[in-house]
Amino acid sequence: MDKTQIKEFIPDKYNNLQDFWEKSYPADKAEFLNRLSPEMLKDVIDIIDYLSLGEIIRDLDYKTSYYIAEKFDSDKLSKILTTMYADDAADFLGKMPVGKVKDTLNKLKTDQAKELQRLLGYSEETAGGLMNTQFIVFYQDNTVQQVLEKLRRIISEPEMIYYIYIITRTKKLKGVLSVRQLLSSEPDQIIKDIMSKDVIKVYVNMDQEDVADVLNKYDLLAVPVVNKNEQMLGIITIDDILEVIENEATEDIYKMAATTNVYDVKGGLLSIIKKRLPWLLILLVGDMMSGSVIQSFEESLKAVVALAFFIPVLMDMGGNVGTQSLAVVVRGLATNKLYLSDYFSHVYREIKVGLIMALILGGSIGSIVLLWQGDAILGIVVGVSMFVTLLTAIFVGTSVPFVMDGLGIDPAIASGPFITTIVDVTGLFIYFYMASLLINNFL
Repeated sequence: MDKTQIKEFIPDKYNNLQDFWEKSYPADKAEFLNRLSPEMLKDVIDIIDYLSLGEIIRDLDYKTSYYIAEKFDSDKLSKILTTMYADDAADFLGKMPVGKVKDTLNKLKTDQAKELQRLLGYSEETAGGLMNTQFIVFYQDNTVQQVLEKLRRIISEPEMIYYIYIITRTKKLKGVLSVRQLLSSEPDQIIKDIMSKDVIKVYVNMDQEDVADVLNKYDLLAVPVVNKNEQMLGIITIDDILEVIENEATEDIYKMAATTNVYDVKGGLLSIIKKRLPWLLILLVGDMMSGSVIQSFEESLKAVVALAFFIPVLMDMGGNVGTQSLAVVVRGLATNKLYLSDYFSHVYREIKVGLIMALILGGSIGSIVLLWQGDAILGIVVGVSMFVTLLTAIFVGTSVPFVMDGLGIDPAIASGPFITTIVDVTGLFIYFYMASLLINNFL
């Protein structure tokens, strides 16, 4: 192992790798491992305590997690899993090679294995896939004193204890109690009398984005997960939701660029190419349509060659304005600031803004053309075309995400490249149609 190379990744305040590993926080350890090359990672993993990996697995990227899952045998992996919370352990199992999952589960205690198998049965992008099955519940007829005594015994086991949930003997969720409420109550009070009965909860098959909206809307640190019978199955904590928000935002950014995550190494280069190439082929067809528009107005272009000078300006400005409108709508729909019912009011507002911008930009480019080329007709053609194209771009950029949302399709699919392609085709048609009309009548 090249200790000099590895030392470069260790903060200066630590003397060596062992010193760093003993004194640093789990998140720092995870960041350190994520930065290492496969060769260095192999050497480091060999000398650190593999059991301590349990506290940092959730913060490792896919590449590093997969390496650990491949390197260790099922005995070591099962020991690591026993140190982790159920939701994190299930996530780690999902990153293991398929053949190792069964062997690793067989090494666990029966109850823990069944619990992890149940969690693996839920889709990763639902409340069930996010939830942790380690949480604190008490019955309605318990007293405050009984609850406090039990909490002292199990305080280190659950992931968090900001909320205490109250259930019936059949596990139906009936109420919630904060630790503050508990500590400020009299010891002999019955939990049923002091709990909040209006519990904010999510259902096990709810999409993770909707779960994030619930925690954000009600400013919660955790939310209980129930099944259709209102029986409590687990909790989702704010740290899990922060990761969801980051992942969803990243996913939307990639969609808006009609691409995919280059760091997603699950399928290798071929997988990345398969995800990107279809989008580019679709966009290529759209770009060919732009060429067809230009060809259909070949005579106009021959009559006034200067028309070609302003094609890039028209296409770029239309794409820029359309992408601005698109970004506002996609983000608004994603954060529930906009709804389908807001379509007409939002389009109206965007068109009002667009009219002012289009007048300024259209007038500016028209004046520039007049001064540069000394041709008033060409200036009018370019200026009016810019005006109409920008209004069209705003309408398309605003409308397409609403339409997709109404059809149940992720609005982020209405990506910048798609909007730009649509605007390019329509913009060129408007430009040359205006040119043909004016040239035929005045030249």
